[in-house]
Amino acid sequence: MMERAGRGPLRRLVVLRHAKSARPADVPDHERPLSPRGRRDAPAAGRALAEADCLPGLALCSTAVRARRTWELAAGQWGIPPPVRHEPRLYHADARELLDVVREVPGDVETLLLIGHNPGLEDLVLALAGDGLDDTLDRVRAKFPTSAIAVLSWRGAAWRDLAPGAALLTSVTVPRGGRR
Repeated sequence: MMERAGRGPLRRLVVLRHAKSARPADVPDHERPLSPRGRRDAPAAGRALAEADCLPGLALCSTAVRARRTWELAAGQWGIPPPVRHEPRLYHADARELLDVVREVPGDVETLLLIGHNPGLEDLVLALAGDGLDDTLDRVRAKFPTSAIAVLSWRGAAWRDLAPGAALLTSVTVPRGGRR
């Protein structure tokens, strides 16, 4: 894996867009459940993170039902899930607000999983990535679909030092869980 120049430990921000949600007419946006496809794709995202050796030391998850259920199904694929903090500020957050939350993460966390929503997540990935491996940046610019996982790496003494352009976008995957 390529590493960004800088001081401090190698840190990874793993950004996971919630799995596909249903859109029942009588359900408020915050309470929307996962669709059948989302219930298949979320565990596939968890398996993909495990296979890529990208398990986090901490997860920050939006309080929206679709994000919380994505977390539960993904983390259910791991032996012992890491601590999770359900963070209300991640719901409807823009890139700046997301970065503010990330900057509050304790320094002992080297890999952080952020589970939330677009367009904020896509904008955050593009803002933080000073560069990308292969065609990763182009793929995110084209579309960051549900269940997409972006991995950003950077070196820094503390999360509060993470700045736009400081990270390397090392991978983008869109795990799918089978039949649609």
